[in-house]
Amino acid sequence: MKILSRLYIALIILFLYAPVAVMILFSFNSSVSVWRFSGFSTRWYSGLAYNTTMLNALEHTLVIALLSALLSTVLGTAAAVGIEAIRKKITKKLVMSVTQVPMMNADIVTGISLMLLFIFIGKLIGLDESLGFFTVLIAHITFNLPYVILSVIPKLRQTDAHLAEAALDLGCTPLKAFFKVILPSISTGIVTGLIMAFTLSLDDFVISYFTCGHYQTLPIIIYNMTKKSVKPDTYALSTLIFITVFVLLILYNVLQTKSEKKRAAAVFKART
Repeated sequence: MKILSRLYIALIILFLYAPVAVMILFSFNSSVSVWRFSGFSTRWYSGLAYNTTMLNALEHTLVIALLSALLSTVLGTAAAVGIEAIRKKITKKLVMSVTQVPMMNADIVTGISLMLLFIFIGKLIGLDESLGFFTVLIAHITFNLPYVILSVIPKLRQTDAHLAEAALDLGCTPLKAFFKVILPSISTGIVTGLIMAFTLSLDDFVISYFTCGHYQTLPIIIYNMTKKSVKPDTYALSTLIFITVFVLLILYNVLQTKSEKKRAAAVFKART
């Protein structure tokens, strides 16, 4: 049974990562062939410096990802603190259910509904172009918020409520007590939410497609290329993005592991 289970896991990993491995391999191909490896070369990586369309799209993607991650982290942390402060269980469950709707909703439904909302508001205030940078940013913040909230709330529940009360008794204002006591104890959850929001925003296509207008991100540019032909420099850029996301996910798991170890050590120390 152990051999079969290991074989099953190996097949799953192979199925998941074989396409990525092929993409990375052909990003170093010296020719444009997608089925024959002619020789090792880094020409497609160096050629990215001259592909202004791809670089502009990458810049748009990184700007949106960074801003949406930062803003959604701030808003999500504040929302998590507010949700945990709700005393009535029914109200808290209702708010949590509403918060999780963007996660459960289909991306195409979210994208179309946001597009219609932005166009309606744009026409209402007399804008010539309703969709653009700000609509993409708002859309990304919208679907990032639930992930940040769900990353921060468990850390808030693990934090001893008496710590903030003790800080207040010692003369801290509620705001100072939050920044001095609560914020450091939930910092791991905040960083986790930030990384998750960044990675989700980085590779989003469906919602961005409906809300971008002329402000096109990298996934949209690549999608438009598939209608004609995809050049190997796209493989090179995709490889770089994959490595970046992979590193961020490793960092995410390391932070989660450290947080769990700290929590286990604190529980052990409290019991002894």
